[in-house]
Amino acid sequence: MDNKEKTFKEKAHIMIVEDDAALAGEIGHFLERWGYFAYIVRNFEEIIREYGQVKPCLVLMDINLPFYDGFYWCRRLREVSDVPVLFISSRGEDSDKLQAYAQGGDDYIEKPFRLELLQAKIEAVLRRTNARPALERIYLTEEVYFEPVSMSLFAGGQAIDLTRSERKILAKLVERRGRTVMREELMMALWSTDEYVSDGSLTTLVSRLRSKLSESCGREIVMTRKGQGYYITCGE
Repeated sequence: MDNKEKTFKEKAHIMIVEDDAALAGEIGHFLERWGYFAYIVRNFEEIIREYGQVKPCLVLMDINLPFYDGFYWCRRLREVSDVPVLFISSRGEDSDKLQAYAQGGDDYIEKPFRLELLQAKIEAVLRRTNARPALERIYLTEEVYFEPVSMSLFAGGQAIDLTRSERKILAKLVERRGRTVMREELMMALWSTDEYVSDGSLTTLVSRLRSKLSESCGREIVMTRKGQGYYITCGE
């Protein structure tokens, strides 16, 4: 393992959502041997809260869980983050796999599986989702920062509730921070969401995002360049 690969893996926190404690421990031990940080969920009623605390780069999600199944939790995760989700399940029917992808999953592996295959799938997903190097945190103010990998916004260490469309807009503005992002570019970025975006609805989405950012940052962060688009100010 070269230094570049080792550095990348050391930053990769993986959250394991698996109610078989023995299997979860085995997976966690294996991942840590490969330089990942493994976090095993214990409270299956508070998965979203634990996700916000851990802020992993990838989630391993079983389907059969106490209280709510993995499909439910993947759907809930998609409301707050684009973090990659890799399903691990003994359910091998095509309908289960289709459901997993429909709820926002990125890949699927059937139990029982070889740990080396799981490792290969994890690394493939991380390569896809980290195709371009991303800053771990981009600070908008001293207390408010955006994480490009998880597409999450935090203020004082607490996750700010953003819709998927708002996160897409913020990610594009942060990526091009200090420069104007044309309205057409933002609409293109939103095509991959489930929400139909018209010119008018884009204005509404930006207005809602601007309000949330202003409340969190204590000042205006998203600025308008009349007749062109929007730009974001960071760290000023």
